[in-house]
Amino acid sequence: MSDTPFTVRPAPWDTEANLIRAVRQSVFIEEQNVPPELDFDGSDPDHLHFLALDPNQTPIGTARLNAETGRVGRMAVLKPWRHHGVGRTLMQTIIDHAQSLPLTQLNLHAQNTAIPFYQKFHFTITGPEFTEANIPHHQMSLPLANS
Repeated sequence: MSDTPFTVRPAPWDTEANLIRAVRQSVFIEEQNVPPELDFDGSDPDHLHFLALDPNQTPIGTARLNAETGRVGRMAVLKPWRHHGVGRTLMQTIIDHAQSLPLTQLNLHAQNTAIPFYQKFHFTITGPEFTEANIPHHQMSLPLANS
């Protein structure tokens, strides 16, 4: 699978919500037991979304960005596609896009197990551990070059 190509592109919520939901349903609700009302918090229409798609255009990963606050969230990659560059490509796409916005930094709530992943992008921990959806997290941030 590591040689299997995939693409990452912007995904408008109003036309591609079902594709985005499919990935988040699998990762957050089924795999991590996050209550659906926490994952689908009603703010998705206010975010920019990105989708990773396999060669058949099946969604394999997603993430969202609040273009006003710089908050990155709902980063999810289907289990068979983890460790194949999908998350890395999604995150780099978000960072590249954020550079074109009037933002000074990106912020996110990282599950503790994902902290090393975000540190590879130079995110740093900016707060104490807290629990969200019964999962330990830390606040992390990344100053942007356009700040």
